[in-house]
Amino acid sequence: MGWDMRIRHFAWNLALAGALILAAGAQAAPLTKETWIGAWGFVSTPLPPGTTPALAPANPSVIPLAPGQAMPVNPPAPTPPLLDNPGNVPVLIADSDPSNVTIRQLVRVAVAGKRIRLRFSNEAGSDALTLGAVHVGAAGPDGSVIAGSDRVVTFDGKPGITIPASAPLLSDPIDLKVEALEKLVISVHIPGPFSRTGHSLFQYVAGMPGNHTAAASLPNQRLMRLPALVTEVDVDPVSADSVIVTLGDSITEGALSTANAFRGWPDRLAERLAGGHSKWSVVNTGIGGNRLLRYGTGPSALARLDRDVLSVPGVKAIILLEGINDIGRGFYPPTEPVTADALIAADKQIIERAHAKGIKVYGATLTPYKGAHYYMADGERVREALNTWIKTGGAFDGVVDFAPAVADKSDPLTYDLNFNLNDKLHPNDAGYQAMANVIDLNLFK
Repeated sequence: MGWDMRIRHFAWNLALAGALILAAGAQAAPLTKETWIGAWGFVSTPLPPGTTPALAPANPSVIPLAPGQAMPVNPPAPTPPLLDNPGNVPVLIADSDPSNVTIRQLVRVAVAGKRIRLRFSNEAGSDALTLGAVHVGAAGPDGSVIAGSDRVVTFDGKPGITIPASAPLLSDPIDLKVEALEKLVISVHIPGPFSRTGHSLFQYVAGMPGNHTAAASLPNQRLMRLPALVTEVDVDPVSADSVIVTLGDSITEGALSTANAFRGWPDRLAERLAGGHSKWSVVNTGIGGNRLLRYGTGPSALARLDRDVLSVPGVKAIILLEGINDIGRGFYPPTEPVTADALIAADKQIIERAHAKGIKVYGATLTPYKGAHYYMADGERVREALNTWIKTGGAFDGVVDFAPAVADKSDPLTYDLNFNLNDKLHPNDAGYQAMANVIDLNLFK
């Protein structure tokens, strides 16, 4: 082989070796990984397979029922004046889907963050949903945006986005520092029609059509019960690194607490943790009417565990308070019989699936319901059997004994009158505070 040929072979081998080294280096280089944890949550409610969304009722205090449901599983949520409503904002009662409207949603983050991002949901929608513009800022006492805090929310660098049907969507990171327990307002312009089907909460609606997302206060704003557009706020945390997800029904969601005032037991737990256990955030995934085993104003806890709980960034613990709607609906016409063994088996499934992800599960005892619209003696026996297993079965990583915290001392099957004056099922603000107070914070050390 001549010198020219040898030089060519040497150069080729050298180039090949260099390419292999570069490739190996590229494979070994660590991927950039952002740290996000959940700091607020409100889940959407996809409809059962094969059903068609229907227009929500005109009364904004009523959550729409799934097709085939014969009666409300819980009483309607409170309407103003129980609502924390600065300025006595009028409540809008509509009989059609809004269109070309700006909607403002109020949230409160559990922990401090250097940045935030938003999770939007069209999971209950059968059509694509276009967001024309989105802004977020710190909320003042009257619900307006505090000067200097307003931020434009983008999606892959663009100010608007279309969310496919039945899908969620994450925003780009937003350069907005937040403090623990800080309230934010998220303003969204919907240029087209917006379906009122889905898990709803009171939100502010501009009284004039068009894009008002950059306004400090919405023009002629009204309150309207609408499905949540934002279902999670994540933070790039300052000190927190773990999340407690509260999984349950309306008692966990906060029904009959003062709306938009953050007085449910998960909110009160977040306040207790912020006082000295800043490593933990709280994300609420309660749905009014939810059940363990069957569809009930949303997929069952077993069906939605992966989507609503295990997917929350930073989740390390679950507080499970589910089963009262299975019991109440099971023994109230039309009957759907349920046994304690079936509910225990469902709890065990949740525990196993969470443990496989390294997540602890704390079982919460079901609160009293004697006197509620669907109370039956047979159902009470199931509640007591389930509560006994939760406390003594040894399957959970710990126990939160909510039941005696709100029960009447002279009749533990009923609520203390200081904690429930209405439906004998849901606590009031004081009852939710009592529930939060009995949670042992040592569980989260």
